[in-house]
Amino acid sequence: MNFAEGKKQFIQTWGKLGSEWGINRTMAQVHALLLIAPKPLSTEEIMEELSISRGNANMNIRDLISWNLVHKELVPGDRKEYFLAEKDIWEIAKRISRERKRREIEPVKNVLHQLQEVEGDRSKEDVKAFTDMMNQLGGFVDKMDKSVDIMLSSDQSWFFGMLLKLIK
Repeated sequence: MNFAEGKKQFIQTWGKLGSEWGINRTMAQVHALLLIAPKPLSTEEIMEELSISRGNANMNIRDLISWNLVHKELVPGDRKEYFLAEKDIWEIAKRISRERKRREIEPVKNVLHQLQEVEGDRSKEDVKAFTDMMNQLGGFVDKMDKSVDIMLSSDQSWFFGMLLKLIK
């Protein structure tokens, strides 16, 4: 496989993976392109490379910036905006985890804690089944939240070392 084919395949695969994780496919493709770019790219270069509109490019770049995965880069003597992706994979994983925790885990955790306090006669079978399930789900989500916190506060070698010990 030549470089152009490999590059195209990586961008397509990263986009597919992103959409399976619930992220916009084009956003993941823009991220993939910026990940492998040796220098910052302008909006026009991103549009051309991915065959997308300016609006689509701008919207997805803005989302990547809000996820803290991409930042603007100034090129002296050029008025265009250029964009560069974080290249450290461990840092990328931590940033994605932090954002997913904020957007997904924390809201579910808050709702489950409220639902654990639902009023009703706990001697009734349906109320007891409901509250038992909310307590189990709440406990599970709390453990997920703590696991993400551990990952976010650790360095790569420690985290994967501990993970490998748990797997053995």
